[in-house]
Amino acid sequence: MTQSLKLAWRNMWRNWRRTAIALVAIILGVILLLFFDGLIKGSDQAIFGNAVRLYGGNLQVHAPGFREKATRYPLLPLASADTVIEIVKAQPEVLAASERINTAGIVSNGGNTLRVAITALNPTVEAPLSIQAENIVAGRFLLPDDRDAVVIGKAMAESLQVQVGDTVNLIGRRKNEAMRQHTMTIVGIYSLGMPEIERGVVFMALSDAQTLYNLRDQATEAVVFMQTVGNEDSLMATLQGDLPSYEVDTWRSLRPEIQQTMQTKLAATTFFGVVILLIAGIGILNLMLMASFERTREMGVLAALGMKGRQIMGLFMLEGALIGVVGALIGCTLGGLLIAWVGSVGIGFGDISGMGEIGALMGDRIYPAISLGDLISRGVLVVVITSLASLFPAWQASRREPATALHHV
Repeated sequence: MTQSLKLAWRNMWRNWRRTAIALVAIILGVILLLFFDGLIKGSDQAIFGNAVRLYGGNLQVHAPGFREKATRYPLLPLASADTVIEIVKAQPEVLAASERINTAGIVSNGGNTLRVAITALNPTVEAPLSIQAENIVAGRFLLPDDRDAVVIGKAMAESLQVQVGDTVNLIGRRKNEAMRQHTMTIVGIYSLGMPEIERGVVFMALSDAQTLYNLRDQATEAVVFMQTVGNEDSLMATLQGDLPSYEVDTWRSLRPEIQQTMQTKLAATTFFGVVILLIAGIGILNLMLMASFERTREMGVLAALGMKGRQIMGLFMLEGALIGVVGALIGCTLGGLLIAWVGSVGIGFGDISGMGEIGALMGDRIYPAISLGDLISRGVLVVVITSLASLFPAWQASRREPATALHHV
């Protein structure tokens, strides 16, 4: 094996210009593939991270029966919200946990009316984590002791023709299913670049909502913010065991459309990566075919000296694999360094609000990222493809008759 490896390495550099051209193609292909991978992973992290902040935490804990009526915002109070929060905060993965009240309602001003979801939260806990609080464009975010105050989206403000300081009529469903109408003052307006969401939610302080909607010292859900995005399923299983009388969901299960979009994007990324590697593989195939043709007499000598067809075939495949190894090592190293540098400064995309909800969640700057496991897997894939590209030329080389090959000019 050592002798074959030495021979393959020597043959690989016999025509160094052709080998160098093949290596450049592989290296550029690997760098492009890794950068594209890093860009996609960076956008996924941005989307997932902002989706968590937008939709109310990595996980949500509700009373039994909420899941089947989730779209109707049922007012099902938690049996003991304080106990739920205490158990959740005991988990090391948890960054913060807070109580919320969600109910359905109507907001109006003059002749303008919108159906909305009313979300009451604890500003002390959620303000530092809220994407709405981060994107206030007029006024301020909620304070814990606010009364008769709301924060709305820019699109809602435009639809209702209101601004900070104006009042709106807010009708919300109470615990006893009766509707409660109250005049609220707009203290803040946020803009996310997502008109549908901005028009659909009104935010108010939790303590105010508990009084207005007959839920004193109660909450309808507990939202859980984790240290990192991606380990929701593990924590969900743990919490479901600790809180068997409650329903625990991730934002992904409550918002499946975001997950479906991510899966579609992943399929497109995979297809793009395969195309890049196939192009590099075609270059290797051409290289090995030419090498097989040029070294016909050499193969005849090897066969005459007793080297079997499978050994000649293995020699050519080993040569292709070595080209793949060298290309993968250089490409992965340069690609990793490029992603590390770009990931530290980010890539600005300016205004991408035209891309819809996914574009708005992505934000205006992406930080590409890639793991060591991804680098290794891409490198191995390149070696496999270059080896397979050498298979046909190697098979051709192994089938030549020694006498014919020796007389080849």
